[in-house]
Amino acid sequence: MTKKIVVIEDEESISDIISYSLRKEGYFVQCAFSGKEAFALIENSQPDLLILDVMLPDMSGFDICKAVVQQHQHIPIIMLTARNDIVDKILGLELGADDYMTKPFDIRELLTRVKVALRRTEGLVSKEHYLTINQFIKVEPKSRTVLKADQEVKIKPKEYELLLLLAEHKNRVFSRQEILDYVWDMDYEGDLRTVDVHVQRLRKKLDIDSHPSIIETVFGIGYKMKGEKR
Repeated sequence: MTKKIVVIEDEESISDIISYSLRKEGYFVQCAFSGKEAFALIENSQPDLLILDVMLPDMSGFDICKAVVQQHQHIPIIMLTARNDIVDKILGLELGADDYMTKPFDIRELLTRVKVALRRTEGLVSKEHYLTINQFIKVEPKSRTVLKADQEVKIKPKEYELLLLLAEHKNRVFSRQEILDYVWDMDYEGDLRTVDVHVQRLRKKLDIDSHPSIIETVFGIGYKMKGEKR
């Protein structure tokens, strides 16, 4: 089935390059040049992925990202920013974006990141029906479902990949760089806080008050998964 992508970018020349390149790869592409147009397209076409510029004429891309994440958890978001500002990148990730790129960028790298993001939403095959993290949390890999006290918790694709990586390797300590290599499949050298942001988001969604966090920080190294596996 052809994947649908919405490109939200107000600079027409950049939008044209992105949309042309995506269509050559076989994607169905629609373009929006403002936040208002973007919301209409998202609701009407139910895209498989968004490419979202931070600076738009009528609203911030961060506001759009936040709204989309609240209503459409399953849609991966790749954000574009004109500034090489780590604050912008961290903010986007904290709001729920799956990836980011700084302009100017190589269109071949963007296409690769699109493929990676879409691949992560297509489902994984696991030998086990589910993984039990602790008495409250379990993961069902075939459906990519995370349950907390038997209630489904909506998490973003890369949050899921991080959770599954740690859950399948209980008590193994992963450095931040190792996690980036396993989960993102790209070179994120210098942006190790990306991992910290995703861990914080998982803890916020899955931790139980008065109980230890499901993800343990190993000082000076990285993270490991706590809890029993069966």
